[in-house]
Amino acid sequence: MGGPVVGGMPDDGRVTWGDGDRFVRCERGHTHWGRHGAAGLLVHHDGHVLLQHRAELTLGGGTWGVFGGARNKDEDPVAAALRETAEESTLDAGEVTVHALMHEDHGGWAYDTAIATVPALLDVRAASWESKDAAWVPVEEVAGHNLFGPFANAWPRLRGCLRRPVLVVDAANVMGSRADGWWRDRAGAAARLRDEFGAVDAYTGMAPFDTAFPAKVLVVEGKARHVDAGDTDVRVVPAPTDGDDTIVATVAELVAEEPTVACVVVTADRELKARCKAEGAATAGPRWLLDQL
Repeated sequence: MGGPVVGGMPDDGRVTWGDGDRFVRCERGHTHWGRHGAAGLLVHHDGHVLLQHRAELTLGGGTWGVFGGARNKDEDPVAAALRETAEESTLDAGEVTVHALMHEDHGGWAYDTAIATVPALLDVRAASWESKDAAWVPVEEVAGHNLFGPFANAWPRLRGCLRRPVLVVDAANVMGSRADGWWRDRAGAAARLRDEFGAVDAYTGMAPFDTAFPAKVLVVEGKARHVDAGDTDVRVVPAPTDGDDTIVATVAELVAEEPTVACVVVTADRELKARCKAEGAATAGPRWLLDQL
């Protein structure tokens, strides 16, 4: 939710304009900055979010919002959000882990907010004419600031997304939902599912996010319990006996470690769904997962 200069700005070489830096009008009749849309970065850590105090010469000058701005042509939202933040602040993009995207479509123009975390409350300062200051603000105090209008409107929804998404898959249940010969070679079918699961980074419809880049957990059991992570980023958890008990224990462990985790368990088992919900997880059916692999 960044913006351009609205007053006169000398062309002294300090400002680099991208191919998306221009005003456009959306189908709703609003004027926005960003020919190809725009993106911003909402970073959180330990109950705080990083906000930008916008310089007076910018759109919404003097207000608080997230670092961001116009996307360049063929630039994805995450890359745009990280680039704009690096241009406007001293935040090291190498310290940032993006977990999700929230999308706001106005018709002909869209804004994407990348939800991210950092390992500590890093020292971040303003680094361009667009930024007056940068500050870590406690989540409960954000609404009390003089917020940039679009960010103020989006904040109630964004606040509920300050969580780390984790996708836990009941391998036996998902394998059993498709007829690919899994009954002849359970370990081989589990390994195929692991590879497909590991190959997909972005998942849509994983509440409360529009697009999530979750940590991935695969619980295996029985003849498949010796399957390992292979060359994937999937954490494979072998069930020593009952797979359902291991899934519930894994969810409880995740929630206890990090109360702000957004855990979704993929299974069609009704009893297991109820047990996982009792531990604080949401659930989804195998078809939801398979449609995205």
